[in-house]
Amino acid sequence: MSGQPTGGTVIQDRRPADAVAGHWVGRIAPRSWRPYLRLARIDRPVGWWLLVLPCWWSAALAAIAADQAFPDPWHCLLFLIGAVAMRGAGSTYNDIADRDLDAQVERTRLRPLPSGQVRPRHAALFLVAQALVGLAVLLQFNEQAILVGLCSLLPVAIYPFMKRVMPLPQGVLGLAFAWGALMGWAAVFARLDAAALLLYAGAWFWVVGYDTIYAVQDIEDDEMAGIRSSARLFGRHVRGAVGLCYALAALLVALAAWRAGAGPVGFLGVAAFAGHLAWQVLSLRERDGRGALTLFRSNRDAGLMLFVGLTADALVRNLS
Repeated sequence: MSGQPTGGTVIQDRRPADAVAGHWVGRIAPRSWRPYLRLARIDRPVGWWLLVLPCWWSAALAAIAADQAFPDPWHCLLFLIGAVAMRGAGSTYNDIADRDLDAQVERTRLRPLPSGQVRPRHAALFLVAQALVGLAVLLQFNEQAILVGLCSLLPVAIYPFMKRVMPLPQGVLGLAFAWGALMGWAAVFARLDAAALLLYAGAWFWVVGYDTIYAVQDIEDDEMAGIRSSARLFGRHVRGAVGLCYALAALLVALAAWRAGAGPVGFLGVAAFAGHLAWQVLSLRERDGRGALTLFRSNRDAGLMLFVGLTADALVRNLS
């Protein structure tokens, strides 16, 4: 039975196929910790990067609108800690819900739960511990930001089950992973304005686009297991669909920057972000799983380009 270790006493050190090769989790972490660190996706850091970047974008936009020289460093640090904790909690929750499906997919069958390295009840306790860290981080913000953050739990809770019932589960994932685009603004202004909402919409299309690329890795296994994904939905038109998502993402982010009062430097960051997304679309190949993983991971760099551009704009505007 999946999720139960054979023998029950030995934790095997088995690395999932999409984990970063040579990561410190597999080299220097205590062997008994490794399955839990992998359950939290510590050996796949791109996930928490993609979760924290919309938070940082939002903080940078808020700095521009508030005429501050740079995003609040304390907020950015809290967002980073919260992103690592909540990405780990979300991944653990997803793996508990998906352990039987994961056992049927080549890329995921060596994850700690389907491979029997961690028992479900131990994973549930680990989930609670990570969620408590995330809650402690959230409680450092103002009441409005806390409320906004708590609302993100709904898409997180329902996402693992959407791949069973809807053809575009990435749409629900986007609601969760883009949520940070609201948080940075709410943390500064204690409200949500048009700039934050536009940024959230742009981040949503970005998430749907990059997770469609990610899903290209699993098309064949997903077809056999009956798992739904945007990559399966778009089929031969996957490049065009990702291109449309990315174009809308860049447009909405540009509108958000405009509403926040960004200047030329900020729009250079938007242009660099859009250019990177265009490169991804041109490089995408149908059913090229290895190439898709590389393109997916490169979204960290795309997001950092935008953050640096918006942050530099806030600094330049403050100095002039």
